[in-house]
Amino acid sequence: MIIAGLSSCSGQAASSAPEGGAAAFPVAIEIDAGRVVGEMPPVWRFFGADEPNYATMPDGQKLIGELGKLRPHQVYFRAHNLLCTGDGTAALKWGSTNIYTEDAEGHAVYNWKIVDDIFDTYLARGVRPYVQLGFMPKALSINPEPYQHTWAPGLKYEKIMTGWAYPPKDYDKWRELAYQWTRHCVERYGRAEVEQWYWEVWNEPNGHYWKATPEEFRKLHDYAIDGVRRALPTARVGGPHTAGSGGQFHRDFLEHCIRGVNYANGGTGTPLDFISFHAKGAPTFVGDHVRMGISSQLTAIDKGFAIVASYPETKNKPIVLGESDPDGCAACQGPQLGYRNGTLYSSYTAASFARKYQLADKHGVNLEGAVTWAFEFENQPWFAGFRALATNGVDLPVLNVFRLFAKMDGRRVLVNSTREVPLDTMLKEGVRGEADVSALAAFEAGKRRISVLLWHYHDDDVAGPDARVEVLLKALPGEADKARVTCYVIDQEHSNAFTAWKKLGSPIEPTSAEYKQLEAAGQLAEVAAPALTARAGGAASLHVTLPRQAVSLLVLQW
Repeated sequence: MIIAGLSSCSGQAASSAPEGGAAAFPVAIEIDAGRVVGEMPPVWRFFGADEPNYATMPDGQKLIGELGKLRPHQVYFRAHNLLCTGDGTAALKWGSTNIYTEDAEGHAVYNWKIVDDIFDTYLARGVRPYVQLGFMPKALSINPEPYQHTWAPGLKYEKIMTGWAYPPKDYDKWRELAYQWTRHCVERYGRAEVEQWYWEVWNEPNGHYWKATPEEFRKLHDYAIDGVRRALPTARVGGPHTAGSGGQFHRDFLEHCIRGVNYANGGTGTPLDFISFHAKGAPTFVGDHVRMGISSQLTAIDKGFAIVASYPETKNKPIVLGESDPDGCAACQGPQLGYRNGTLYSSYTAASFARKYQLADKHGVNLEGAVTWAFEFENQPWFAGFRALATNGVDLPVLNVFRLFAKMDGRRVLVNSTREVPLDTMLKEGVRGEADVSALAAFEAGKRRISVLLWHYHDDDVAGPDARVEVLLKALPGEADKARVTCYVIDQEHSNAFTAWKKLGSPIEPTSAEYKQLEAAGQLAEVAAPALTARAGGAASLHVTLPRQAVSLLVLQW
């Protein structure tokens, strides 16, 4: 983990120079409130995890509540294993609900208890289900043995693919399961509520998760969607949730949904209300440090958007990046994943989400959401190195980036930075030369507010000089030069429970007093605001210092 100067919204460095004594470099960022570049849908409000049962456990319930507070009833949670057979005991890369079994005569037996507890937990805390019809119940699998895996970090990933990854032995029973579950949800939660959910089938069927052909996945999908829509004709349904952009698999799926013969009912096409695919980065360990692979994630998004945009029938449909993360395995551990506890993860998140908006603009597509595949792992060691939002009920720095996003509304306005890495360069090379210091800005005219998210990001987890940033805001309303400025910071010393834990001596089992300290350190920190200086022509400026890996939000209200 690097050691750097502290962020300062007053423009004065709060500590000594970074390691090596490199002088801070100047950055000029211009925000033009009069130049709207696009809408700013809250694409960040989607989260997910392999392990559905953690949500009902104590720390899981606490974290679900934190996510729900970001934007109540607009946050969604996607989970694997919701149809898996088992007693609901959570494990890494595993979960179960026992939703479907069969009696001795082969008749379906439905048990909603565990899955209801999961969805009740979401909804009671302001989070809505993003429903995945997966994976295959043991009684329906054509190859059920072995069924529950015993994977652990360090073992081959393919070890998790067991009987749940196979097609159903009876597609009519598979469709009926989808129908009965949807009908039950409507009866329990109400039609108006369930109409707000997302419904999709399986996960990454072009990869390890599906032990059959692409054609058979399309059949699986058609039968499931037919069951969902029979129970709720207005259900919001989509797919295919491919690994990466999906390439030809994705194109064949869209062709089938647009004009193919529906396997379940013989009609033309399959309902498709939203389109989803996945995008992951590729961190490595180079010499003595982590090097992130932001270009891999952004390239997958770029290619996926291009596929969607190439069909007139799909170009304007909502897109949800079903998993969008710096790497591909939340439950894995290793030196290349050492970014997760600290501020490299938070600065990566700020920089990458800004580029998702840019890529949607580039292709003219309708980006509705991006699922951050990170939650929490119950009863694990503190800061164990998993890709998570919290550890033992204490929030990690990355969760505070989503708290910053939640404070931004309005329309995106033009940003120019003298030290922004251009999108094309980031796609090809990542951020391997100069650091990326830039901003995402939103103007809410009705609320008389401008919010400016700033970050200082580099792929390499090494020390670097601070950025001395001048933010110039142009085309402001006449009274905006008298705005009240609020500043929030995520850096080595603010909004950072990991640093606080290390200062306590990295306790294996913190005392109750230490726990309260860590809990407080994990919350979003507000710091002293910079002075706003009026400029001629409806402009104003302010100065901040951003160390490497820092993220800051300036909110101007007048």
